[in-house]
Amino acid sequence: MHGLHLIAELHDCRCAPTLLQDAAALRELCLAVCAVPGLTPVGQVFHQFESAGRPAGATGAVVLAESHLAIHTWPEMAAVTLDLYVCNFSQDNSAAARAAFARLLQAFAPEKTEQREIERG
Repeated sequence: MHGLHLIAELHDCRCAPTLLQDAAALRELCLAVCAVPGLTPVGQVFHQFESAGRPAGATGAVVLAESHLAIHTWPEMAAVTLDLYVCNFSQDNSAAARAAFARLLQAFAPEKTEQREIERG
């Protein structure tokens, strides 16, 4: 399948700590960044990790009609990993994927980013 796969590791994120620690806040951000450029969520799952009864990071996935967004946070390292793939079978969703990805980068405000773009198919 033809598509665009965007992946990144974000280091030293300067966002509000809640965004790295709270699965509900992470879910809200992910759904919002997908909706604006026109990506279509069809399912989602987010998990809250805890340490000594306190929030300690989150992981989540949004299944898109166009494919998926997966995200994982490490608040203790102020780090995030992102994985966004869109299929370009019936239309080119690349611009929407890049827009959503840019909004995620903006939200987490990393000091350092390692990013890759893979054209699939």
